Amino acid sequence: MTDDASTTSATAGAHPAVTTTDVARRLEAILLIVEEPQSLVSLAAAVGAPVPAVRQAIETLVDDYDGKSGGPVRGFELREVGGGWRLYVREELDDLVSEFVGGQAPSRLSQAALETLAVIAYKQPVTRSQVASIRAVNVDSVVRTLLARGLVTELFADAETGAINYGTTDALLVHLGINSLDELPHISPLLDGVDEVSRADEVSRADEAGGTMDEGIRR
Repeated sequence: MTDDASTTSATAGAHPAVTTTDVARRLEAILLIVEEPQSLVSLAAAVGAPVPAVRQAIETLVDDYDGKSGGPVRGFELREVGGGWRLYVREELDDLVSEFVGGQAPSRLSQAALETLAVIAYKQPVTRSQVASIRAVNVDSVVRTLLARGLVTELFADAETGAINYGTTDALLVHLGINSLDELPHISPLLDGVDEVSRADEVSRADEAGGTMDEGIRR
């Protein structure tokens, strides 16, 4: 065997061919956990495959979930939203899922959930990354909890980044016993740049708002 042949063989062994099925399986694993639509480029980087291969695998998954490959139509679908891809419950099953979530035994929100809910209420529309920046912690699981409880909802996807913007729902108003968000305690929309006295005052008001939300939701 020549040196060139040996090099080619070694290279092939180091980088085995990845089939569309392999890419599709990897994509499913990623799509199951993402919170926001992912572009083809970001998905390609995540699964370690070329963009064309990812595009082909996406098309395969869409057809599979839609029942075009001979199997049943799934209860979820893979949709492109804001230039990215994400799994969604099928529209005709939205009511079913809402009833299921609404029928779950209510439980008291954690302090982290109350703080995140307060940020969304005062700053909406706001993205998950913006909320995380304000709270200086990861809020992925907390936002999922608030979505499941029907207290926040996805408003729209940013046209450029695909980031989902969140806002509160009428269910929150009902829990708090108010008619509109205008009735929430006053709080400055931005704390950056204010002096320490003002900051302490705003934090105090935020705590008061959090207490109001906690009390209303427990009711």
